[in-house]
Amino acid sequence: MSGDISQSDARRWAEGLSELHERFLHRFARSEPRESALAYMRGLLAPLERKNGWTVAEEAGHGGPDRIQRLLNRIGWDADGVLDDVREYVVEHLAEPGGVLIVDDTGFLKKGVRSAGVQRQYSGTAGRTENCQVGVFLAYSSERGRTLIDRALYLPKSWTDDRERCRAAGIGDEVEFATKVQLASAMVRRAIDDGIPFRWVTADAGYGYSKGWRYELEQADVFHVVATIRHDTVVTRRALDHPLHDLVAGLSRQRWKRRSCGEGAHGLRIYDWARVEVRPWHRPDRRHWVLARRSIADPAKIAYYIAYGPADATLDELVAVAGARWAIEECFQSAKGQCGLDDYQVRRYQGWYRHITLAVAVHAYLTVLQAGQLDKGTDPLERQT
Repeated sequence: MSGDISQSDARRWAEGLSELHERFLHRFARSEPRESALAYMRGLLAPLERKNGWTVAEEAGHGGPDRIQRLLNRIGWDADGVLDDVREYVVEHLAEPGGVLIVDDTGFLKKGVRSAGVQRQYSGTAGRTENCQVGVFLAYSSERGRTLIDRALYLPKSWTDDRERCRAAGIGDEVEFATKVQLASAMVRRAIDDGIPFRWVTADAGYGYSKGWRYELEQADVFHVVATIRHDTVVTRRALDHPLHDLVAGLSRQRWKRRSCGEGAHGLRIYDWARVEVRPWHRPDRRHWVLARRSIADPAKIAYYIAYGPADATLDELVAVAGARWAIEECFQSAKGQCGLDDYQVRRYQGWYRHITLAVAVHAYLTVLQAGQLDKGTDPLERQT
Protein backbone atom coordinates (compact mmCIF):
# COMPACT_ATOMS: atom_id res chain seq x y z
CA MET A 1 0.00 0.00 0.00
CA SER A 2 1.45 3.34 -0.95
CA GLY A 3 0.69 6.90 -1.82
CA ASP A 4 -1.42 9.75 -0.46
CA ILE A 5 -5.06 9.18 0.48
CA SER A 6 -7.59 11.78 -0.57
CA GLN A 7 -10.32 12.71 1.90
CA SER A 8 -13.04 11.41 -0.44
CA ASP A 9 -11.31 8.04 -0.82
CA ALA A 10 -10.70 7.75 2.91
CA ARG A 11 -14.37 8.43 3.65
CA ARG A 12 -15.50 5.89 1.05
CA TRP A 13 -13.11 3.21 2.27
CA ALA A 14 -14.12 3.88 5.88
CA GLU A 15 -17.67 2.88 5.01
CA GLY A 16 -16.41 -0.53 3.91
CA LEU A 17 -14.99 -1.19 7.37
CA SER A 18 -18.48 -2.09 8.54
CA GLU A 19 -18.24 -5.53 6.90
CA LEU A 20 -15.09 -6.39 8.83
CA HIS A 21 -16.50 -4.83 12.02
CA GLU A 22 -19.55 -7.10 11.81
CA ARG A 23 -17.28 -10.13 12.10
CA PHE A 24 -16.34 -9.29 15.66
CA LEU A 25 -19.46 -7.64 17.06
CA HIS A 26 -19.88 -10.64 19.36
CA ARG A 27 -16.61 -9.75 21.11
CA PHE A 28 -18.34 -6.76 22.75
CA ALA A 29 -20.95 -7.24 25.48
CA ARG A 30 -22.33 -3.69 25.18
CA SER A 31 -23.36 -1.41 22.35
CA GLU A 32 -21.12 1.53 23.33
CA PRO A 33 -17.74 -0.20 22.84
CA ARG A 34 -19.14 -1.95 19.77
CA GLU A 35 -19.98 1.40 18.16
CA SER A 36 -16.83 3.08 19.45
CA ALA A 37 -14.64 0.36 17.92
CA LEU A 38 -16.03 1.10 14.45
CA ALA A 39 -15.67 4.85 15.01
CA TYR A 40 -12.10 4.32 16.16
CA MET A 41 -11.17 2.25 13.10
CA ARG A 42 -12.71 4.87 10.83
CA GLY A 43 -10.71 7.53 12.65
CA LEU A 44 -7.50 5.55 12.19
CA LEU A 45 -8.17 5.43 8.46
CA ALA A 46 -9.18 9.10 8.20
CA PRO A 47 -6.67 11.61 6.73
CA LEU A 48 -5.95 13.26 10.10
CA GLU A 49 -2.61 14.94 10.78
CA ARG A 50 -2.51 13.30 14.22
CA LYS A 51 -4.64 10.34 15.30
CA ASN A 52 -5.29 10.49 19.03
CA GLY A 53 -8.27 10.34 21.38
CA TRP A 54 -9.27 13.94 20.66
CA THR A 55 -8.92 13.93 16.88
CA VAL A 56 -10.51 10.50 16.43
CA ALA A 57 -13.38 11.52 18.72
CA GLU A 58 -13.89 14.72 16.72
CA GLU A 59 -13.89 12.70 13.48
CA ALA A 60 -16.57 10.44 15.00
CA GLY A 61 -18.70 13.41 16.06
CA HIS A 62 -18.17 12.81 19.79
CA GLY A 63 -18.15 15.75 22.16
CA GLY A 64 -14.83 14.66 23.67
CA PRO A 65 -12.41 11.73 23.93
CA ASP A 66 -14.14 9.96 26.84
CA ARG A 67 -15.78 7.23 24.76
CA ILE A 68 -12.55 6.47 22.94
CA GLN A 69 -10.60 6.36 26.21
CA ARG A 70 -13.17 3.99 27.72
CA LEU A 71 -12.89 1.75 24.65
CA LEU A 72 -9.12 1.49 24.99
CA ASN A 73 -8.73 1.44 28.75
CA ARG A 74 -11.82 0.57 30.75
CA ILE A 75 -14.81 -1.13 29.12
CA GLY A 76 -14.46 -4.91 28.86
CA TRP A 77 -14.01 -6.49 25.43
CA ASP A 78 -11.88 -9.28 23.98
CA ALA A 79 -8.98 -7.88 21.91
CA ASP A 80 -7.48 -11.33 21.36
CA GLY A 81 -10.84 -12.57 20.09
CA VAL A 82 -11.06 -9.62 17.69
CA LEU A 83 -7.60 -10.50 16.41
CA ASP A 84 -8.75 -14.10 15.84
CA ASP A 85 -11.61 -12.78 13.70
CA VAL A 86 -9.24 -10.51 11.77
CA ARG A 87 -6.96 -13.48 11.05
CA GLU A 88 -9.93 -15.46 9.72
CA TYR A 89 -10.72 -12.49 7.47
CA VAL A 90 -7.12 -12.42 6.21
CA VAL A 91 -7.12 -16.17 5.54
CA GLU A 92 -10.42 -15.94 3.69
CA HIS A 93 -9.19 -13.20 1.35
CA LEU A 94 -5.40 -13.54 1.10
CA ALA A 95 -4.29 -17.04 2.06
CA GLU A 96 -2.43 -19.28 -0.36
CA PRO A 97 -0.59 -22.59 0.24
CA GLY A 98 2.70 -20.86 -0.56
CA GLY A 99 2.19 -18.11 2.02
CA VAL A 100 5.07 -16.87 4.16
CA LEU A 101 4.98 -15.95 7.86
CA ILE A 102 7.38 -13.09 8.68
CA VAL A 103 8.64 -12.13 12.13
CA ASP A 104 10.07 -8.73 13.06
CA ASP A 105 9.76 -5.98 15.63
CA THR A 106 9.29 -2.24 15.48
CA GLY A 107 9.74 0.59 17.94
CA PHE A 108 7.23 3.16 19.18
CA LEU A 109 8.98 6.30 20.44
CA LYS A 110 7.61 7.46 23.79
CA LYS A 111 8.33 10.08 26.43
CA GLY A 112 8.41 9.35 30.14
CA VAL A 113 8.67 6.07 32.04
CA ARG A 114 5.05 5.07 32.70
CA SER A 115 3.94 3.54 29.39
CA ALA A 116 3.98 -0.27 29.62
CA GLY A 117 7.32 -1.69 28.51
CA VAL A 118 8.97 1.66 27.81
CA GLN A 119 12.68 2.10 28.42
CA ARG A 120 15.79 3.21 26.56
CA GLN A 121 16.32 0.39 24.07
CA TYR A 122 17.24 -0.07 20.45
CA SER A 123 14.55 1.04 18.04
CA GLY A 124 14.75 -0.11 14.44
CA THR A 125 12.35 2.73 13.63
CA ALA A 126 14.86 5.33 14.82
CA GLY A 127 17.94 3.26 13.99
CA ARG A 128 19.41 3.94 17.43
CA THR A 129 18.75 3.55 21.15
CA GLU A 130 15.76 5.65 22.17
CA ASN A 131 13.12 5.81 24.88
CA CYS A 132 10.51 3.58 23.32
CA GLN A 133 8.23 0.59 23.43
CA VAL A 134 8.99 -2.38 21.18
CA GLY A 135 6.32 -4.54 19.61
CA VAL A 136 7.01 -7.95 18.08
CA PHE A 137 4.81 -8.71 15.08
CA LEU A 138 3.91 -11.55 12.74
CA ALA A 139 2.96 -10.76 9.15
CA TYR A 140 1.38 -12.93 6.49
CA SER A 141 2.54 -12.54 2.89
CA SER A 142 1.16 -14.14 -0.27
CA GLU A 143 0.86 -13.24 -3.93
CA ARG A 144 -2.41 -11.48 -3.04
CA GLY A 145 -1.01 -9.18 -0.37
CA ARG A 146 0.75 -8.84 2.96
CA THR A 147 -0.55 -7.70 6.32
CA LEU A 148 0.08 -7.99 10.06
CA ILE A 149 -1.73 -10.84 11.84
CA ASP A 150 -0.32 -10.97 15.39
CA ARG A 151 1.37 -8.72 17.92
CA ALA A 152 3.05 -8.78 21.33
CA LEU A 153 4.44 -6.00 23.50
CA TYR A 154 7.99 -6.74 24.63
CA LEU A 155 8.46 -6.17 28.37
CA PRO A 156 12.13 -5.76 29.37
CA LYS A 157 13.34 -7.27 32.65
CA SER A 158 13.42 -3.76 34.13
CA TRP A 159 9.64 -4.11 34.03
CA THR A 160 8.99 -7.75 34.83
CA ASP A 161 11.41 -7.59 37.78
CA ASP A 162 9.35 -4.73 39.26
CA ARG A 163 5.85 -6.11 39.86
CA GLU A 164 4.62 -2.91 41.49
CA ARG A 165 5.53 -0.94 38.39
CA CYS A 166 3.83 -3.60 36.26
CA ARG A 167 0.61 -3.42 38.28
CA ALA A 168 0.53 0.37 37.91
CA ALA A 169 0.59 -0.13 34.11
CA GLY A 170 -2.08 -2.84 34.18
CA ILE A 171 0.33 -5.74 33.66
CA GLY A 172 -0.88 -8.79 35.57
CA ASP A 173 1.34 -10.80 37.87
CA GLU A 174 0.94 -13.76 35.52
CA VAL A 175 2.82 -11.92 32.74
CA GLU A 176 6.44 -13.04 33.00
CA PHE A 177 9.55 -11.98 31.12
CA ALA A 178 9.77 -13.36 27.59
CA THR A 179 12.49 -12.69 25.04
CA LYS A 180 11.54 -11.36 21.63
CA VAL A 181 12.36 -14.79 20.19
CA GLN A 182 9.99 -16.43 22.68
CA LEU A 183 7.24 -13.98 21.75
CA ALA A 184 7.84 -14.72 18.05
CA SER A 185 7.83 -18.46 18.67
CA ALA A 186 4.48 -18.23 20.45
CA MET A 187 2.97 -16.30 17.53
CA VAL A 188 4.15 -18.84 14.97
CA ARG A 189 2.73 -21.65 17.12
CA ARG A 190 -0.63 -19.82 17.25
CA ALA A 191 -0.63 -19.51 13.46
CA ILE A 192 -0.02 -23.25 13.18
CA ASP A 193 -2.73 -24.06 15.73
CA ASP A 194 -5.17 -21.78 13.90
CA GLY A 195 -4.54 -23.63 10.64
CA ILE A 196 -3.29 -20.59 8.74
CA PRO A 197 -2.04 -21.85 5.35
CA PHE A 198 1.65 -21.13 4.88
CA ARG A 199 4.74 -22.86 3.50
CA TRP A 200 7.65 -20.90 4.97
CA VAL A 201 8.72 -18.79 7.95
CA THR A 202 11.34 -16.06 7.67
CA ALA A 203 12.90 -13.56 10.06
CA ASP A 204 15.92 -11.31 10.41
CA ALA A 205 19.09 -12.21 12.29
CA GLY A 206 17.77 -10.97 15.62
CA TYR A 207 15.52 -14.04 15.57
CA GLY A 208 17.25 -16.37 13.12
CA TYR A 209 20.44 -16.47 15.17
CA SER A 210 18.60 -18.46 17.85
CA LYS A 211 19.58 -22.10 17.41
CA GLY A 212 16.87 -23.02 19.90
CA TRP A 213 14.13 -21.46 17.80
CA ARG A 214 15.51 -22.98 14.59
CA TYR A 215 15.49 -26.40 16.26
CA GLU A 216 11.92 -25.84 17.44
CA LEU A 217 10.80 -24.98 13.91
CA GLU A 218 12.59 -28.01 12.52
CA GLN A 219 11.04 -30.33 15.10
CA ALA A 220 7.62 -29.06 14.02
CA ASP A 221 8.69 -29.57 10.38
CA VAL A 222 8.16 -25.88 9.66
CA PHE A 223 10.15 -24.84 6.59
CA HIS A 224 12.19 -21.71 7.20
CA VAL A 225 14.77 -19.35 5.76
CA VAL A 226 16.04 -17.12 8.57
CA ALA A 227 18.87 -14.61 8.57
CA THR A 228 21.79 -15.05 10.94
CA ILE A 229 25.27 -13.62 11.56
CA ARG A 230 28.53 -14.55 9.89
CA HIS A 231 29.95 -16.05 13.09
CA ASP A 232 27.06 -18.50 13.49
CA THR A 233 28.01 -22.16 13.15
CA VAL A 234 26.43 -25.25 11.60
CA VAL A 235 27.06 -28.98 11.52
CA THR A 236 28.94 -30.30 8.47
CA ARG A 237 30.79 -33.50 7.66
CA ARG A 238 33.99 -31.75 8.71
CA ALA A 239 32.92 -30.13 11.99
CA LEU A 240 30.11 -29.84 14.53
CA ASP A 241 30.61 -26.06 14.74
CA HIS A 242 31.58 -24.91 11.26
CA PRO A 243 31.57 -21.06 10.94
CA LEU A 244 29.35 -19.86 8.11
CA HIS A 245 31.88 -17.39 6.72
CA ASP A 246 34.48 -20.16 6.39
CA LEU A 247 31.96 -22.39 4.69
CA VAL A 248 31.14 -19.79 2.04
CA ALA A 249 34.61 -18.26 1.59
CA GLY A 250 35.92 -21.07 -0.58
CA LEU A 251 33.03 -21.28 -3.03
CA SER A 252 33.95 -21.10 -6.71
CA ARG A 253 32.64 -18.35 -8.96
CA GLN A 254 30.30 -20.84 -10.64
CA ARG A 255 28.47 -21.51 -7.37
CA TRP A 256 27.19 -17.92 -7.20
CA LYS A 257 23.99 -17.12 -9.11
CA ARG A 258 22.68 -13.63 -9.76
CA ARG A 259 19.05 -13.42 -8.67
CA SER A 260 16.42 -10.87 -7.68
CA CYS A 261 14.77 -11.43 -4.32
CA GLY A 262 11.86 -9.11 -5.06
CA GLU A 263 10.92 -5.50 -5.61
CA GLY A 264 12.39 -2.78 -3.44
CA ALA A 265 11.84 0.94 -3.10
CA HIS A 266 14.34 1.50 -5.93
CA GLY A 267 13.52 -1.44 -8.17
CA LEU A 268 14.54 -5.09 -8.11
CA ARG A 269 16.79 -6.24 -5.23
CA ILE A 270 19.51 -8.06 -7.16
CA TYR A 271 22.37 -9.92 -5.47
CA ASP A 272 24.63 -12.89 -6.05
CA TRP A 273 23.39 -15.96 -4.16
CA ALA A 274 24.89 -19.32 -3.26
CA ARG A 275 23.84 -22.23 -1.07
CA VAL A 276 25.76 -25.00 0.64
CA GLU A 277 24.08 -28.12 1.97
CA VAL A 278 24.84 -28.86 5.63
CA ARG A 279 23.62 -31.19 8.38
CA PRO A 280 24.21 -34.41 6.37
CA TRP A 281 22.30 -36.64 8.82
CA HIS A 282 18.59 -36.03 8.34
CA ARG A 283 15.42 -37.52 6.87
CA PRO A 284 15.73 -38.14 3.12
CA ASP A 285 12.95 -35.76 2.05
CA ARG A 286 14.33 -32.72 3.93
CA ARG A 287 17.49 -30.66 3.52
CA HIS A 288 19.45 -28.00 5.43
CA TRP A 289 21.38 -25.26 3.69
CA VAL A 290 23.46 -22.21 4.40
CA LEU A 291 22.27 -19.52 2.00
CA ALA A 292 24.57 -16.59 1.25
CA ARG A 293 23.66 -13.22 -0.29
CA ARG A 294 26.55 -11.21 -1.73
CA SER A 295 26.48 -7.57 -2.74
CA ILE A 296 27.24 -6.97 -6.42
CA ALA A 297 28.78 -3.57 -5.73
CA ASP A 298 30.85 -4.79 -2.77
CA PRO A 299 31.51 -8.57 -2.86
CA ALA A 300 32.97 -8.41 0.65
CA LYS A 301 29.47 -7.71 1.98
CA ILE A 302 27.82 -11.08 2.51
CA ALA A 303 24.63 -11.81 4.46
CA TYR A 304 23.87 -15.32 5.72
CA TYR A 305 20.74 -17.41 6.19
CA ILE A 306 19.96 -20.83 7.60
CA ALA A 307 17.40 -22.76 5.56
CA TYR A 308 15.42 -25.92 6.25
CA GLY A 309 12.94 -27.25 3.72
CA PRO A 310 11.91 -29.97 1.29
CA ALA A 311 14.71 -31.73 -0.52
CA ASP A 312 13.48 -30.45 -3.90
CA ALA A 313 13.44 -26.77 -2.86
CA THR A 314 15.26 -24.75 -5.50
CA LEU A 315 17.71 -21.91 -4.99
CA ASP A 316 15.14 -19.56 -6.51
CA GLU A 317 12.54 -20.58 -3.92
CA LEU A 318 14.94 -20.01 -1.03
CA VAL A 319 15.92 -16.63 -2.46
CA ALA A 320 12.26 -15.63 -2.76
CA VAL A 321 11.58 -16.55 0.87
CA ALA A 322 14.65 -14.64 2.06
CA GLY A 323 13.44 -11.62 0.11
CA ALA A 324 9.92 -11.88 1.55
CA ARG A 325 11.22 -10.60 4.89
CA TRP A 326 11.12 -7.04 3.56
CA ALA A 327 7.34 -7.32 3.23
CA ILE A 328 6.92 -6.78 6.96
CA GLU A 329 8.88 -3.52 6.72
CA GLU A 330 6.36 -2.39 4.12
CA CYS A 331 3.57 -3.44 6.49
CA PHE A 332 5.05 -1.32 9.28
CA GLN A 333 5.43 1.65 6.97
CA SER A 334 1.88 1.52 5.63
CA ALA A 335 0.30 0.61 8.98
CA LYS A 336 2.00 3.58 10.64
CA GLY A 337 1.46 5.95 7.73
CA GLN A 338 -2.12 5.05 6.85
CA CYS A 339 -3.62 3.17 9.81
CA GLY A 340 -2.29 5.02 12.86
CA LEU A 341 -0.35 2.02 14.19
CA ASP A 342 2.06 4.30 16.08
CA ASP A 343 -0.46 7.07 16.86
CA TYR A 344 -1.71 6.30 20.34
CA GLN A 345 -1.69 7.91 23.76
CA VAL A 346 -2.38 4.89 25.95
CA ARG A 347 -0.01 3.93 28.73
CA ARG A 348 -1.57 0.75 30.06
CA TYR A 349 -0.78 -2.74 28.83
CA GLN A 350 -4.35 -3.53 27.81
CA GLY A 351 -4.70 -0.21 26.00
CA TRP A 352 -1.65 -0.95 23.84
CA TYR A 353 -3.06 -4.32 22.75
CA ARG A 354 -6.49 -2.82 22.01
CA HIS A 355 -5.14 0.04 19.91
CA ILE A 356 -2.71 -2.17 18.02
CA THR A 357 -5.41 -4.79 17.37
CA LEU A 358 -7.78 -2.24 15.83
CA ALA A 359 -4.96 -0.70 13.78
CA VAL A 360 -4.02 -4.18 12.52
CA ALA A 361 -7.69 -4.72 11.58
CA VAL A 362 -7.67 -1.51 9.53
CA HIS A 363 -4.45 -2.53 7.80
CA ALA A 364 -5.90 -5.96 6.98
CA TYR A 365 -8.98 -4.28 5.54
CA LEU A 366 -6.92 -1.99 3.28
CA THR A 367 -4.82 -4.95 2.12
CA VAL A 368 -7.92 -6.98 1.26
CA LEU A 369 -9.44 -3.96 -0.48
CA GLN A 370 -6.30 -3.56 -2.56
CA ALA A 371 -6.24 -7.27 -3.44
CA GLY A 372 -9.83 -7.10 -4.64
CA GLN A 373 -9.21 -4.04 -6.75
CA LEU A 374 -6.07 -5.52 -8.27
CA ASP A 375 -8.18 -8.50 -9.33
CA LYS A 376 -10.22 -5.97 -11.31
CA GLY A 377 -7.09 -4.38 -12.78
CA THR A 378 -7.01 -1.25 -10.62
CA ASP A 379 -5.17 -0.30 -7.43
CA PRO A 380 -7.16 2.04 -5.17
CA LEU A 381 -4.10 2.83 -3.09
CA GLU A 382 -1.78 4.07 -5.83
CA ARG A 383 -0.69 7.67 -5.54
CA GLN A 384 -3.51 10.06 -6.29
CA THR A 385 -3.00 12.48 -9.16
